[in-house]
Amino acid sequence: MTADSHDPLSVEGCSFRDDWGCLWYNAQDGILGQVIEHPLESWADMQALVVPDPAAQADWPALKEAVRIERERGLPAVAFPESFAHGGLFDRLQFLRGLENLLVDFVLEPAQLQELIDRVLAYNMKYIDLWLENEIDVIWFHGDIGTQRGPLISPPMFRRYLKPAYSEMFGKCREAGVHVWYSCDGNILELVDDLVECGVSIHDPQVSANGIEGIARVYRGKLCAMVDIDEQMMPFCSPKEIHRQIGEAVEKIGNPAGGLMFFASPSSDVPLENIEAICDAWERYCYFELC
Repeated sequence: MTADSHDPLSVEGCSFRDDWGCLWYNAQDGILGQVIEHPLESWADMQALVVPDPAAQADWPALKEAVRIERERGLPAVAFPESFAHGGLFDRLQFLRGLENLLVDFVLEPAQLQELIDRVLAYNMKYIDLWLENEIDVIWFHGDIGTQRGPLISPPMFRRYLKPAYSEMFGKCREAGVHVWYSCDGNILELVDDLVECGVSIHDPQVSANGIEGIARVYRGKLCAMVDIDEQMMPFCSPKEIHRQIGEAVEKIGNPAGGLMFFASPSSDVPLENIEAICDAWERYCYFELC
């Protein structure tokens, strides 16, 4: 949940600098923008980096009230960031350094890399504390570390640079009885066991990148797979194909140990009959969530 706000990262034609110093630009209304200027493109700027105070980044009293309202309605209180860019680790590292620079850093291992990870982690732990004070049930984190074929970085690199921080972040949430929903696009089948060890209890694997068989093999019985039905096929397939895919996922992935959920993000080119087919199939299988 978020307090009422308008995220400038999704406003068409908007160019603005966030409170970490990253310059964002968005070319289309409703689509997440991208960082076009990275404040740590050169390590020489490391000492000038000002880490923001998460207490000043959100209207925390309003968020606490939103939690109270959700509880009164008998619903779980899910903590979403005020902005896509808050509370992440890998995302924030690449926003600050630039993706190419960051991937090279993982190979060359400059001394400044661990210092940067530690500074972002310290910010994230303060951010998590603020959410935990609101007694939420689930907290959402984001970090796109997957491509269509596999992780952006090797499992050993993930375990060296990201896993220790994720373990500290997610472990604190789980110790407080809060579920961790980690959102990541792409194929990260090789890293799922590591994420479970870190404390992730919900993840949203994409059918297009991982395949139903792959999701069933790696996720079933270990954590809740919130299956992202094939967004790449949605503009072109028939309603029957959508029904077939959702039915197959229920049959092969569903398991009381961990559970199964679905979601979809249909783009503007998806026919209405296909959106109707998504909702119809979800009703048939007793769960639905539409983003």
